[in-house]
Amino acid sequence: MSSEALLEEFEVLESIYPEELSKISERDIEIDAEPDDPIDGAEPLKLTLCVHYTDAYPDALPELSLRAVEGEVDDEEMEAVLEELRAVGNDNIGMAMTFTLVSHLREQLSRLVRTRIERRQKEEREKERLALEEEEARTRGTPVTVESFKAWKAAFDREIALKKAQEEEEKLKGMTPKEREEWKRVGSRLTGRHLFERGKGLEEDTLLEEGTVSVDFSQYERTVIQEEEEAEGVTFSDSD
Repeated sequence: MSSEALLEEFEVLESIYPEELSKISERDIEIDAEPDDPIDGAEPLKLTLCVHYTDAYPDALPELSLRAVEGEVDDEEMEAVLEELRAVGNDNIGMAMTFTLVSHLREQLSRLVRTRIERRQKEEREKERLALEEEEARTRGTPVTVESFKAWKAAFDREIALKKAQEEEEKLKGMTPKEREEWKRVGSRLTGRHLFERGKGLEEDTLLEEGTVSVDFSQYERTVIQEEEEAEGVTFSDSD
């Protein structure tokens, strides 16, 4: 392209982008571009399109590059935008294409912003779903197995034993030595439940407290039988 034709294109671009365009040299310009469809609440995003016009322009693509001015654009996103711009440029070979390139860049930035918002919303919905599943699992409870029940029972028994020991310790603190001795003596006795749990085959003398008298029930049974036999052997006369 001749210098006059390129200068004419620059004048058109300057009239369209009076604040966005910066002329770097006779064959280099930079144009700031923002999304053409701003979205409320979206993070600001602005790129600078750097254009270097070769002698073969417009019959060949100008050299294009991008620079982030505001917001973040990763390398993958930047390369994808450039590839689209080059594709649009190839469709406009032979014509002044800078305005078309800038317009397409603005559309690309709008799509990029919308894609980011949709991705963020999707991530938020996924977080909510996972939180809901976690809450449902917590309220539903964990399935009980034999192993988990045994572990829970052991922990529960330890907790109860510790609590009981603490309560007894508090009681003992307020007692006199004599009262403590009596408390320990009474507490050492086995209850009926303890005796049952410790063994049903214990000897009778282990069930008797000190000072009680053992009774032979077999002797009682023989006495009753003898009395009944004697009563049956008694006869009464008519005179009686």
